[in-house]
Amino acid sequence: MLASKTDRVPTGAQWLHEVKWDGVRVLVDVRDGVARMTSRNDNDVTAAWPELSAAPLGERDLMVDGEVIALNERGVPDFRVLQHRMHLRNATEVARLVRTVPATLMVFDLLRLDGEDLTGRPLEERRAVLEELPLAESTWQVPPAYHDGEMLFAATLQQGLEGVVSKRRSSRYRFDHRSEDWRKLAHRHRGSFVVGGWRPQVGTTDRLAALLVGEQTPDGLLYRGRVGSGIAGATSKRLADLLAPLARDTAPFADQVPRVDAAGTFWVEPRVVVDVDTHGLGYERLRQPSFQGVRDDLDPEDLP
Repeated sequence: MLASKTDRVPTGAQWLHEVKWDGVRVLVDVRDGVARMTSRNDNDVTAAWPELSAAPLGERDLMVDGEVIALNERGVPDFRVLQHRMHLRNATEVARLVRTVPATLMVFDLLRLDGEDLTGRPLEERRAVLEELPLAESTWQVPPAYHDGEMLFAATLQQGLEGVVSKRRSSRYRFDHRSEDWRKLAHRHRGSFVVGGWRPQVGTTDRLAALLVGEQTPDGLLYRGRVGSGIAGATSKRLADLLAPLARDTAPFADQVPRVDAAGTFWVEPRVVVDVDTHGLGYERLRQPSFQGVRDDLDPEDLP
């Protein structure tokens, strides 16, 4: 069952609200103590998550819906951390990453238990049964649901989490159905970054298409990614004119810029600060960044 996008958190007693996790969605089907984990595309991904596929309820028959998450260095659930594991099938390599990139299954729905199909029962009934299961000491966790969606939205914004999913208490579970009874709202965060280079439009050398930006840190200017959305027309020309006098031969970043980003880039002295909207905080690279404007009032030294 999939959530529909919304532009505001729904209010009212008929809604429950959960954290929107930045992970990998899975269904876990446990029969005779053997778990099979499948992705949204119905691919068997059990081998990638051995520490999660050990059924914590032993021989009990059940099916759950949830999200596999892993934390980045800032303690924030981060899909990019999972990418090191999600496509691996080699048992030796998977075992190594189980130790270095531990995963947790956030179980937010119970679809079958002890042979009984629960999908026709209201969400609040399914959650009540789910919350009674003895999962607390396992790699499966049941995240809380909240009555105050606006409070949760503000809290997840402050904590750098992805957003909120709101679910109608009375909703029945429908496989592969995108429902208005489930609604999702992701955060957009704005931050200030320093320009260290720019990429031209394909087939040109003077039409600016994207900025390469970095974050001021105690370790120097660290690369955070390319920003192309929001740059076109007059904005592109203004940025090109602003950066032209700052040209230099080498990258100004303290860390290594990935080859795919560095290829064809024109480097500049790190003096221009821009505001960028991005999806989520606490990530090594900006996610779905969008250029918002040049900060003429800020120098790189002004940034924390």
